[in-house]
Amino acid sequence: MSRRFPKAMLVTALALAPVAIAGATGLATCDSGSPDTWQPQEKLTAMLKEKGWQVRNVKVDGGCYEVYALDDQGERVEAYFHPVTLERVKTSAE
Repeated sequence: MSRRFPKAMLVTALALAPVAIAGATGLATCDSGSPDTWQPQEKLTAMLKEKGWQVRNVKVDGGCYEVYALDDQGERVEAYFHPVTLERVKTSAE
């Protein structure tokens, strides 16, 4: 095996490391300011449950709340919400 192959893998891994560390998918970005101004995730979860969603997980991604849920139609949903306003954010895929 050539010694270049492991070096090439290392270079690739280092180039991708900032993306992995940040954890952002790039599907949505929110200009949300300081996290201490955000509404609690529990409020978003309660709001969505009132609409008939079954929320599975909420996490922060790109400064937005990323929600994995089943919507009121039973469809799987990956949706983004602004953490200050709790308004749905369009993704680059939409």
